[in-house]
Formats: sequence, C-alpha cells, structure tokens
Amino acid sequence: MKKTALIWFRNDLRTLDHSGLQEATQQYERVMAYYSFDPRHYTTDRWGFKKTERYRAQFLLQSLKDLREQLSHLNISLIVETQTPETGLPQIIQKWAVQTVFLQAEWTEEEKHVEDAVRNQVDTSIQWRQNHRQFLYEPAEVPMRADQTPEVFTVFRKKCEKYGRVKEALSHPTAMPESNRLLEPCGELPTLEQLGLKTFTTDQRTAFPFEGGTSAGLHRLHHYFWDKQKLSYYKNTRNGLVGIDYSSKFSAWLANGSLSPKMIYWEVKRYEKEVIKNQSTYWLIFELIWRDYFKYISLKHQSKIFQLEGILERDYSWDDSPKKLVQWAQGETREPFVNANMLELKHTGWMSNRGRQNVASFFAKDLLMDWRMGAAYFESLLIDYDVHSNYGNWLYVSGVGNDPRDRKFNIKMQAERYDPDHKFQKLWLQQTLF
Repeated sequence: MKKTALIWFRNDLRTLDHSGLQEATQQYERVMAYYSFDPRHYTTDRWGFKKTERYRAQFLLQSLKDLREQLSHLNISLIVETQTPETGLPQIIQKWAVQTVFLQAEWTEEEKHVEDAVRNQVDTSIQWRQNHRQFLYEPAEVPMRADQTPEVFTVFRKKCEKYGRVKEALSHPTAMPESNRLLEPCGELPTLEQLGLKTFTTDQRTAFPFEGGTSAGLHRLHHYFWDKQKLSYYKNTRNGLVGIDYSSKFSAWLANGSLSPKMIYWEVKRYEKEVIKNQSTYWLIFELIWRDYFKYISLKHQSKIFQLEGILERDYSWDDSPKKLVQWAQGETREPFVNANMLELKHTGWMSNRGRQNVASFFAKDLLMDWRMGAAYFESLLIDYDVHSNYGNWLYVSGVGNDPRDRKFNIKMQAERYDPDHKFQKLWLQQTLF
C-alpha cells in the first residue's frame, strides 16, 4: 500500500509557500488534492443575498483553474466536486487509503462545522496536519496566546514588530513522478450557471479588472512593485478611488490564498533593498499586520464577531428596515458619495478601502441599521471577501469592535477630501449632480 497524502484546499489556493504541499511531496509516495464547491456557499442567506455572488465566484473559478495547472506541473491531480465535503471527501479518503490530510487551519463556525463533519466520518487513524500560512505572523511566532490578543491594534502591532518573526516564504514543492497522476476523471470546474449564478461582462469602469489565481497575482505584484514602482508611493495613494494603481489590490488573492502574506512581505523587503525603503513600503506591511490582527481577534472572540452586540457586547438600538437596506444596497440614499461607492460594488464586486469605511459608517451610524446585514451584503458581493477582515472591519466601524474611539464618519467631509473634483462620483452616478 502506497503511503498516501491528500491536500484539502480551501482558502489556500496556491502551490508556492504551501507547507502542507511541500511536506506531502517530500514524505509521501502518492499525493492528491481536493476542492469542493460547497453548494451551501451559493445559497441565499436570511437577508436575501447569495452567500457568494458572481464576481467572487468567477474569481474563484479562475483561481481553481490556475491551481489545477500549477498542480499538473507537479504531477498532482486536483479532484473537484460540487457536493459538500462531508459527502464526498470521506469516500475519497477511503477509496485511496489516504493516511494524512493536509489542510489550512480554519476556526470560524461554518468552516469548523464542515471539518468536524468530515473527521467524524473517517477512520480515527487518519492524521490531520494543519498549517497557519495564511498569517504573516503565525501563532507560534508571536509573543502571546490568541486569548491574549490586545483589544487595540497598535499594541498588537508593536508586539509583533518587536518580538514576532515572519517565516521565510516556501519555494516550489518537489514534483511527484508522472505515475502520481490519477488516471480516472477528477471532475470539471463548474460554470457560473451551474453554481446558480448569472454570467456577466466586466464593467469597464472597474478598478479591479484582474483575474484570479497565483499566476495573475504574481503578475500584479510584479507590475505594482517592479514595472511601475507604485509601492514607493503607496501610502500617498492608498486612499484613492479611481483607477487600478491607487492601491496594491492584493486583497483578493490573499483572501482565497492564491498569494500568501509572506510572499508579499518578502518581496517588499527585496524592494526595500533594491529600490527604496520609506513610509510607503512600511505601510504595505502595516496593512498586512492589520489583516493578521482581525484573524487573531476572531481566534480570540470566536462566534462573538458574528453577534449583534459584537465583542464589546454593546446594546444599541438597531433597525432592520428592508426598505433602508435596499436603498443603501442600490445606491439610493441621500448621500451621493455613499451611492457612488455602493454602485461600484453592485456593478463590479469591488470597492476601495476608503469607500468601505464610509458606506459602513453611514449604514451603522447614520441609518442605525443592523450592521450584520451590511456585512452579509459585503460577503455576497466583494471579490476579496475574507471572513475575518470583513466582520472585523464591520465590528470596528459599527462601534462594537476594536475602535476605542467609536468614530462616525462625516460623509460630506470625506467626499470633499477624497473626491474633491467629484471624479469618482461622476463616474458612477448617472444623474447630473454637479
């Protein structure tokens, strides 16, 4: 019997900097890979939104296509299914006598429920090897337990920068012999229609015209760092609203794991050696630490990040008016700047960081709406949706998370500061307002 390992891909859709894949190819005689388009991810939630809409679904399909090609170069077959993992994966484990399953650690409710359901249906002798490569500072490399995570970001950041360590990014894993390829069909990637979603043509106004997958992510990184050297000015332009280069746009590849934060971090360090080291190069790392922070906050507080009172357990009087929700989602509020950002999201699946803060603040602090409804809409539409960052940011902006000052955005002042010539608003608002 061959010593067999299976890589269960979830939000780690790459072959570079993948410790599980590297270990499996070095230590096992047969290696296979698995991905499930879990049908629950394409159903409608309690507020009437598709859990995953067409923009992120298309980016995901492109990412899986690229992953399958990268795995093919390693002579590893990717099994793709459109049934729940607890339905299909135990059968595959049993059929191929898999001894070890490699997977990225996940801890939020839905992901843990699925993982536990799979584990309960397979032999207890199966080894489960988890990795934390989705972090910049992995839990074993920071000077605190998850339950000791500070409630203020600055404290967390300073501890990581002073005492933490960023591991080196891992290189290409060893290719398996050609005989490792499975001879039987491994499943076709579904279409948008097969996932219950509508096809679309990319809106020419989008600030995110990119494709999914590691290859596209690395191309974007090279363009932003080396071709255009935009990293040198990142801190000055990151609050932009129009165009593809005002910010790095790495978040979508990070969200589904086509790129890892370590891959970006060490490329920044190389840039600092070869081009320039300044506030902008540091600020991109600063943003990667923010991303880590929300992961640690969800590790610490678990299901509280999904609860109305948040991690602070504050009891506000929230509205759940369907009419207000629709007006906000459709860009039909009293604030043109909010409307422009919401229309960008509706038509492209993308919104700038500046826009997200403003529309979330308006939703929670001006409309006094149940912030979870807004978070669910973002989850549905955003190409770069990440459960920790999405819910962490909504908690923060809504006053039930990690903002010690509980701020409220002045939307008109924000519009005047970040869109003074109305270029962004004119791009997305059809009516003549200016």
